[in-house]
Amino acid sequence: MTVALMWEARATPGRGEELLAWALAQDLPARPLRRETFRAPQDRVLVITWWDAPYDADLPELPEPDGALVTRGVHRWRFDSVGADQGGG
Repeated sequence: MTVALMWEARATPGRGEELLAWALAQDLPARPLRRETFRAPQDRVLVITWWDAPYDADLPELPEPDGALVTRGVHRWRFDSVGADQGGG
């Protein structure tokens, strides 16, 4: 089974690049199948990791950044894959 963990945070105003750099620098104690990092308006940063594991497995996640770097606590979601679209319409 493939499990995706999503981690999303919003930086304090003007600190989006700092939050992005912080997220990119975070090492996990185990290597996921895949890891992608995104940014969005309003200084938001999203990290998605994919794991070959049961849905309820104990998986490593990015920690909470320093409270002065973010406007609120990190949002976290866990999903199990139901298939992948290989593109082409």
